[in-house]
Amino acid sequence: MKKTLFSLFMLSISTLTFGQQDLFALTGRETANIVFKDFRALDSKAGLTRNIILSSADQPTVFSLKQNREITEDKKSNANAVAGQMATLAVDSRGNLVYMPLFSSNIYVLDSKTKNVTLVENNLSNPTSCDTGSQFSRMTIGNDGNIYALSNSGGQLLKIFYKDGKYSVTDLGIVKDDSGNGENLLSRMQTGFGGDMIADEAGNFYIFSATGNVFKVSLNEMKAKFIGKIRSLPDNFSINGVAVNADGKIVLASAKGGAFHTLNLETLQAEKMNTNLAMPVYDLGSSYIHKSNKPLAAINKSDIYPTRVLEGYVNVRIASNQKGNATIRVYNTAGNLVLDQSVTNISNSDNRIELGKLISGIYVVNVESEKGKVIISKKIIVQ
Repeated sequence: MKKTLFSLFMLSISTLTFGQQDLFALTGRETANIVFKDFRALDSKAGLTRNIILSSADQPTVFSLKQNREITEDKKSNANAVAGQMATLAVDSRGNLVYMPLFSSNIYVLDSKTKNVTLVENNLSNPTSCDTGSQFSRMTIGNDGNIYALSNSGGQLLKIFYKDGKYSVTDLGIVKDDSGNGENLLSRMQTGFGGDMIADEAGNFYIFSATGNVFKVSLNEMKAKFIGKIRSLPDNFSINGVAVNADGKIVLASAKGGAFHTLNLETLQAEKMNTNLAMPVYDLGSSYIHKSNKPLAAINKSDIYPTRVLEGYVNVRIASNQKGNATIRVYNTAGNLVLDQSVTNISNSDNRIELGKLISGIYVVNVESEKGKVIISKKIIVQ
């Protein structure tokens, strides 16, 4: 058992913190058409562009999962690792960049450190140059650490996940428009196509169209509900990249270039960032998700949140039917106790548990009653 946990730990330790490089951009050239330039890491706070990871001039060797060998792709085709037209980018829980060419079903995983590229063959999709709705332009990490990609029309939502040592993909189905959306439809080119998406800690997705419309999607319902249009953006600002930075702010970027903006999701008010970040961006990605100021747990339910720890602490809520004191115990994947903390008067309370200097990786948090009974146990990922 410990050997298995240790192996899991070694896989999970590659969940990276990139220092000040908290955003990754799929950048383009200053042309009317989409022309891929490079993938690069960005510092959203200092405003510096750093570390070009892969450019259109490169000819990377790609490892094909289907063929189980290295292959060299034809750069003249629409389906290759540096295809001229791309509009999706996300960062997974292992710190890898995941993306898709616009006219191809291929999914690529780029190791930002080694620059190695893995091809995940995907036979579940068939995007074409003549069917704009079938093309994938939005991708993000979810609150579960998996990657989600949505086609322009909402006709297909893909889940890309890492299991048993390899990446796989599954089709989650169609995201339909909510009946109350009126003319602001996700499935309509003028109001819903293009843009990007992010996830929140409650498992919802926010879909941003190129024209500034915002839709909220719940995986349980698979419906897109129109929540409004972003305000205070320049007239020529086409929303093409959206990601959450290390400070929890939502960052907007445009394929037409110009300054990056931040967004208040509650008011849908955009504000120009005071940095030198200004370049054509076809998509943004990060390992962060949007956090609400409201507790996730219901008052009658015990919970530990967030499960993706970015700020060095978790919240522990104890259900109202629990009485007395409790002990919070945190174990690493080798089964070793790394934190032991007592909590008094646990009934119906939220408790902030500081995790100290735990290194990045996977841990298990147990909440135990005075009698030693485990009230709740959850796996968390510390980043």
